[in-house]
Order: sequence, then C-alpha cells, then structure tokens
Amino acid sequence: MQYLTYQIVDGILRALNMAFAMFWEILWPLILEGLRVCFRAGVLLGYNFSGAVAVGYIDLFGIAVETGLVMVIYLQEALDARLARGPIDNAGIEEATIDGAVHRLRPKVMTVAVVVMSLAPILWETGISSDVMKPIAAPIVGGMITSAIHVLILVPVFFAMLAEHRLRRGTLTPFEPVPTERPPQW
Repeated sequence: MQYLTYQIVDGILRALNMAFAMFWEILWPLILEGLRVCFRAGVLLGYNFSGAVAVGYIDLFGIAVETGLVMVIYLQEALDARLARGPIDNAGIEEATIDGAVHRLRPKVMTVAVVVMSLAPILWETGISSDVMKPIAAPIVGGMITSAIHVLILVPVFFAMLAEHRLRRGTLTPFEPVPTERPPQW
C-alpha cells in the first residue's frame, strides 16, 4: 500500500511538473522537482508522509523563507548603498552582491549549525516518543543543509542576474519603501 501511495503521489507531481514546464516559467517545475526529491527522501528513510512529517516541513519552510528574505534585504541594502555612490555597471552589481552576501554568511551558517546540532541527536534517539520526533526532525535537518546552499549561493546569483537585467533595461533604481499609513495614536 505504501508503494502504491508513493507511485500515485510521484505520478501526480510528474504530471504537474510537465504541465508547468509547458505553460509557465521554469521556476514552478523546479519547485515541484524539489518536492518530489523531498518526498522520495522521506520514503527512502522509511517515513510515511504523516502529520509529524508535515509539521517538520512547515517548520523548515518557515525558517528557509525567513532566511532567504533576510538575505534579499541585505543584498538590496548593499545594492542601494552602491547606487548612492554614483553610476553602476555589472562589476558594481557583483561587488554589491558579494558585499551583501558576506554580511549574511556567518548568521546563516550559525542558524544552520544550531538547528542541525540541536536536532541531530533526535535522529539517533531510540527511546520513548522517538517514533514521533524522528519524522519531524528528518526534513528539518536535511532541509536546513540544502537551505544553506540555496540561500548562500543561489539567492545572490539570481539577485545579481535580475539586477543586471534591470540595469540593461534602464530600470535599476534604489528601493523606495511604500509609505504606509500610521495607525491612530490613542
């Protein structure tokens, strides 16, 4: 029964992957392929997709999205500082991207190290309630390692590519936050 469930979910993800690849950009097929890899990893580790595994994925996605957004904020601030100094070219964009990424290197590595070191003992636990805790910890530990690669390498590369594209189009300007209405002071 577990193998049949695996085949059904894998087939659905493959079909969606092909549909997205035919009609939309490449981003959605990459996301779905990542989900297939995560699903396969859970099956290979012997964990059925349960509520505990879902909680682990929700926790992982929250941490990964938060650290990715903070990385983009640091990259944008570094690019804005470079734009404030005067005209910019592709080398200036790369310089600003490296500067912003270097400022986030240690905090991201520390976040990954703390999460992995705190949850790794759970993966080897054999005591009471280990059958519940292992499926929660497994996606978080594996995902944090791949999240570090994603946030520290891929996000700055994509950020630089998009900034260079905006530079070629002539739309590269410093980020200006949208003013928000202040709540009334009581």
